[in-house]
Amino acid sequence: MSEVRIAAEPRTAFGKGAARKIRREDKVPAVLYGHGIDPKHLTLPGHEVLLALRTPNVLIRLKGEGVDELALPKGVQRDPIKGFVEHVDLLLVRSGEKVTVEIPVTTVGDVNSEGLLDQQLVSIGVEAEATHIPTGVEVDVEGLTVGTVVTAADLRLPQGSTLTADPETVILQVINKPIEAAEETEEAAEGATEGETAQADSE
Repeated sequence: MSEVRIAAEPRTAFGKGAARKIRREDKVPAVLYGHGIDPKHLTLPGHEVLLALRTPNVLIRLKGEGVDELALPKGVQRDPIKGFVEHVDLLLVRSGEKVTVEIPVTTVGDVNSEGLLDQQLVSIGVEAEATHIPTGVEVDVEGLTVGTVVTAADLRLPQGSTLTADPETVILQVINKPIEAAEETEEAAEGATEGETAQADSE
């Protein structure tokens, strides 16, 4: 995973009033902690932080006065209405050390037409090197039939990652379609067949 470089400024003013002033300047209050150091209070550029956080578990290289550190976002507060970042907690990490993170779980393919995919978890906890955090894990669901259950233990994790979640945790399963949905599918199939028959007769 590549690093995103973000300029960091020391922050000396605290409290709600100071935080509001920082945000009015399109900046974000942040705290860097970990490895037994005293927490460092920082101010970061808002737009760059917003862009960086679009990548799950993004590695951020903080550069500035008295700061040259690698960090992982561990807590992000956002405005519930406008969505902008209000505050970020950053965990100090070192190259080669292991960290525990949540990575996205995505699916590829389509289950058997008689079934319906029921994905119960969209992320899973793993341990990985701080500088080699996987972007996610894929589950191939192509052709899976009703009754199939995929647990955390079934996931094919990227090399270097180990599962931290309970191996028996259900990630997804294939269930029966609701009766109405099944009937609609049958009607659509019948309609298509009748259309093909009528076209053949006209020819």
